[in-house]
Amino acid sequence: MRTGKGFARKKHRHKAASAVAPRDDVYRAGFACFVGRPNAGKSTLTNAIVGQKIAITSNKPQTTRHVIRGILHRPDAQLVLVDTPGLHRPRTLLGERLNDLVREVWSEVDVIGVCFPADEPIGRGDRFISSEISALKAKVIAVVTKVDLVDPQTLAQRLLAVAELYDFADIIPVSAVSGHQVENLTDVMIRHMPESPQLYPDDVLTDEPEQVLIGELIREAALEGVRDELPHSIAVLVEEMLVEGNLTRIFADIYVERDSQKSIVIGSRGTRLKEVGTKARAEIEQLLGRRIYLDLHVRVAKEWQRDPKQLRKLGF
Repeated sequence: MRTGKGFARKKHRHKAASAVAPRDDVYRAGFACFVGRPNAGKSTLTNAIVGQKIAITSNKPQTTRHVIRGILHRPDAQLVLVDTPGLHRPRTLLGERLNDLVREVWSEVDVIGVCFPADEPIGRGDRFISSEISALKAKVIAVVTKVDLVDPQTLAQRLLAVAELYDFADIIPVSAVSGHQVENLTDVMIRHMPESPQLYPDDVLTDEPEQVLIGELIREAALEGVRDELPHSIAVLVEEMLVEGNLTRIFADIYVERDSQKSIVIGSRGTRLKEVGTKARAEIEQLLGRRIYLDLHVRVAKEWQRDPKQLRKLGF
């Protein structure tokens, strides 16, 4: 995980976590990831620290499916954040592969931040994850997310409950939305990083290929407003990208598992698919910094989440 060619992007949507005065003269660099049950705010927090949208977010559980690395550059350190799917009880072959992916990342990073949403009580999933990380060599910290959604008394109760779960190296309450304590969290994570030379060039913000990021942005747009059972059935494959002067033509397929799901994604007279295209196009233009033409088609791949051949085709 120590090397990789990245996708450079210099336009920042919001401010990245900035440096405070370094505690020593040592340059630190390493890998960290946020873990937690689905919808604990991991991707939102990753984006807030990097200062750039490199991971898609949604209020639908299990939004993240790919391991995406976002890189924060500071004068005293380089923090590589690895965004992972949420660990969950798998019901399909896809679910099993995503869980395997999460555990593989856990075994390779230097720091693990376990995320606990402040607006929900500690549950079985939190206890399960805390027990799973006990044998890992990484430094483990607790991150209580979404603190902007609760009052101080509730937050105090959550912090106490988290402290009883595991002997965390640090416990940091944060809000990725308001920015509360995000810089402090970044400082704490870097403090636990090993002494190391720089791992990525200065202008690299993610090492994920453009086509994967574009596919994720299309899927994020497609997830908006769909029924609870549908998000898990949606996958996106970018088939072709053609650069013509200052215009990039992108041809992508949205996959679902049943004809009835296809009708939902397309909508009456294609209105919903048009909305998906409009939203995705704006995000992709922000990503690439140039105009794009986006051509979307919805296709049915029956039970693709359980089909090894289809999973391979879709990049899992």
